[in-house]
Amino acid sequence: MPEIEPVALADLTTLRVGGMPERMIEAQTRDELVAALRDVWASGEPWLVVGGGSNLLVGDDPFEGTVVLVRTSGIERLPSPREGHTRVRVEAGHDWDDLVEYATREGLSGIVAMSGIPGTAGAAPVQNIGAYGQEIVETLVEVELIDEATGEVSTVPAADLALGFRTSVLKNHYGSVAPRPAVVLSVTLELRDVGDEAFELSGAQLRQTLGVAEGERVTLRWVRETVLATRARKGMVLDDTDPDTRSAGSFFQNAIVSASFARTLPDECPRWPISTTAAPLAAPDRVIPLDDYAGLYPVPAPSLPDVKVSAAWLIEHAGLRKGFHLPRSRAGLSTKHALALTNRGDASAGELAELARYIQSRVQSEFGLILQPEPVLVGVEL
Repeated sequence: MPEIEPVALADLTTLRVGGMPERMIEAQTRDELVAALRDVWASGEPWLVVGGGSNLLVGDDPFEGTVVLVRTSGIERLPSPREGHTRVRVEAGHDWDDLVEYATREGLSGIVAMSGIPGTAGAAPVQNIGAYGQEIVETLVEVELIDEATGEVSTVPAADLALGFRTSVLKNHYGSVAPRPAVVLSVTLELRDVGDEAFELSGAQLRQTLGVAEGERVTLRWVRETVLATRARKGMVLDDTDPDTRSAGSFFQNAIVSASFARTLPDECPRWPISTTAAPLAAPDRVIPLDDYAGLYPVPAPSLPDVKVSAAWLIEHAGLRKGFHLPRSRAGLSTKHALALTNRGDASAGELAELARYIQSRVQSEFGLILQPEPVLVGVEL
């Protein structure tokens, strides 16, 4: 078993907080990862899997259990049954942005808008990562999992993961346990072969972000470099010299609300429909007692799609501007992006949690909506 001398989780997370674990295992290969997980699960002790540490807020107290570091890597190119496409199978511990760079270099389209997202490939399907209108659900074919309940390894189609907005059956949401406790061993994506030539960029949100007109042709390399520059301006590309990048990225999820609730928000609040499900062409079968039938069949009114609203806008318009921090606190909002909580210098997890609770209360008071945290919280309460 590749056990190593434990280090504080503050040294392994992008928020730079977290106590010292009792035990630490570093898995460099798939077989080591499987063996480590089976051993830890058999012991019944608390456990935590850490990849890039970019989506974790870990408490300050010692972690009384085993931390498994996923350090597997490798990309395997596979044929696709779809003409003009290629599949890639990626080990869970492989750096996500390194994968995007590989895809760009190889002329493979489908994930370039997610350039610069920190973390590992194995974490990508857990919360269905996305950026600028592009999500992993669009290209994910399958994942290889090891289930905690059985210790068995299986290949699971993407359709069985219940991938939604920053969620899946694999994610531990705040206050709940994942419907399927398991660890990703590898992911398989299907990407479109576009080569080095310019192509038409799909996705209205991505085109708007990059200032690309509909029908305009651009190269993958240009898209990647422009996305990276855009994210860097927001402090969303890791940089040891920039305190604004000592964060977990977007700390709160953009809120998904009903169309009726969205109408209660100010018109200026950015919003995007998340479903375009059409009303049925014909009314569904319904049995009406003959005594109640008056010659008319009531057709249900079509439901309006839910709406995604900007959490950053809600935070700023609740009076919490970029750079905001509580008195004497070393945690603060990024000076570049109101959605990122940052460690401004030796902040504790408690200080970050205090700031998060304050933001939640202000937004709820102003708009009647409770923002939900995006990172996984370990030993921390909001």
